[in-house]
Amino acid sequence: MDKLQEQVLEIMGEDCRIPLERMAIMLGCELSAVAEAIDGLERDRVILRYRPVVDWDKAHKQRVEAMIEVKVTPQRDHGFDETAKRIYGYPEVRSVYLMSGAYDLLVQVVAPTLKELALFVSSKLSVVDTVTATSTSFVLKRYKQDGVLFAEEKTDQRLVISP
Repeated sequence: MDKLQEQVLEIMGEDCRIPLERMAIMLGCELSAVAEAIDGLERDRVILRYRPVVDWDKAHKQRVEAMIEVKVTPQRDHGFDETAKRIYGYPEVRSVYLMSGAYDLLVQVVAPTLKELALFVSSKLSVVDTVTATSTSFVLKRYKQDGVLFAEEKTDQRLVISP
């Protein structure tokens, strides 16, 4: 990865909707160079997807989200990869991470209702033969995600009056 691609990733990491023209000005290079850098990052699968950070509470869409810690027995010649592959194949699963610590995998799951999420854990996740334990924590409130604050900071708009 070259320096221009690194700079493009930094800018896009903050706001992937920034116009290419503005990015070229910020980087002091030609528009075509920025476009080529982005094309290369997409082709090399460094950039995998563009997606917004959504405040689902304001969207008034009912959904339940959980973080599930999963203990796994690693498989010979595959380690944790085969189990992770099986788990991330379920449509309810948003993310799967291999972790250090007490549990091996951290699985982010989203379902329309609490009952459907519980059914996923009991009938799909827990029955995977290499899964030895799970610990489910439900997301109650989101404060910050991907560097974006969810709480609106209210500033005092009153004028200061002093004697």
